[in-house]
Amino acid sequence: MNMDSDLQIAGDLLEVPHLLQPEREHPVTVAEFAGLAREIAADPARWAPHVEYDATTRWYHRLRTGPGYEVWLLSWVPGQGSGLHDHGRSSGVLTVLRGELTERTDRGTRVLRPGTQRVFAPGYVHGVSNDSLEPAVSLHVYFPGLTEMPMHESMHEALQGRCAPAAAHPVTA
Repeated sequence: MNMDSDLQIAGDLLEVPHLLQPEREHPVTVAEFAGLAREIAADPARWAPHVEYDATTRWYHRLRTGPGYEVWLLSWVPGQGSGLHDHGRSSGVLTVLRGELTERTDRGTRVLRPGTQRVFAPGYVHGVSNDSLEPAVSLHVYFPGLTEMPMHESMHEALQGRCAPAAAHPVTA
């Protein structure tokens, strides 16, 4: 036991219920939304039966909704991409479930493999594509639920939009 600390716990902390946080029915913090995405990703029985591939367009399916959020499953055949976009006032968590995706931002390009998560704030601009030779599947959690997805012609245009007043890109907790 570390005797250098001013704090010492005596007895069983679980016997002091008023010190414990109540378990939440729905996520409310960024960490909880990332945890929700990891929980769903770890259980293919929850998402794999819903996966479909469409050669003409990215396929998507809403897996779940809750107060102020929604969870989407997307599939990507080789060559499909989202185009350069942001998510309006929504924050989000992108988790790769199968295959690999490439994300392009103003900071460069990165390959996202299964288990990789990207957490983003409102106004975050990126393009996601399947540049591999195999299909890919991803999970997306948006909070609040996604109501807009403005497209951008170029990263230069997207960066110009970031110079707008703060009210144009509200930040939510």
